[in-house]
Amino acid sequence: MNKTKRKIFETSMKLFAEKGYDATSIEEITATVGVAKGTLYYHFSSKEEIFEFLIEEGVKLLKNSISIKTSKLNNTIDKIRAIVLIQIKILFKYENFITIILSQIWGNDARNQLCKRYVFEYIQMIEEIVKEGIEKQEIINGDSNVIASGIFGFICSSFIYKMRHGGEIDIQQLFSEVDNMFIKKLANK
Repeated sequence: MNKTKRKIFETSMKLFAEKGYDATSIEEITATVGVAKGTLYYHFSSKEEIFEFLIEEGVKLLKNSISIKTSKLNNTIDKIRAIVLIQIKILFKYENFITIILSQIWGNDARNQLCKRYVFEYIQMIEEIVKEGIEKQEIINGDSNVIASGIFGFICSSFIYKMRHGGEIDIQQLFSEVDNMFIKKLANK
């Protein structure tokens, strides 16, 4: 991605997260980036295309990070720990992205459906690991969809913790708390 496209992408993400998609105009994006509308339209055909690109790139980053890390692990609990740690890191590093995707999964318009589809695909990825763990008897027997959705939801709730906390968060400390409260309880003893 070239420098101008990246600047449009990052500015749009910030504005969408702070103001919402509907309240953010193309004019505001171009003014904040400092480019003409023609330059923006050279890179993106519409505000909707910027949004779709933003969601696709963010989810791709998350899924690729998870795939790379979990492919090197054999034990399901270790894979779940990797998922949780990566998701926490991405949640805090790309806060604007998470704000957008979580705020847009409610409703039935095209943007909502896009966000739901990507969130559900990501949860499905977690579910496949959970199913494998149940089959290998490494984690407790249960509904893999509920467990995978719970993992995703539990980590998203750490975003609320961050907002309530207000300051810097020790990611490793937060991960340890999640590990003790949730992940260790999934292990089939």
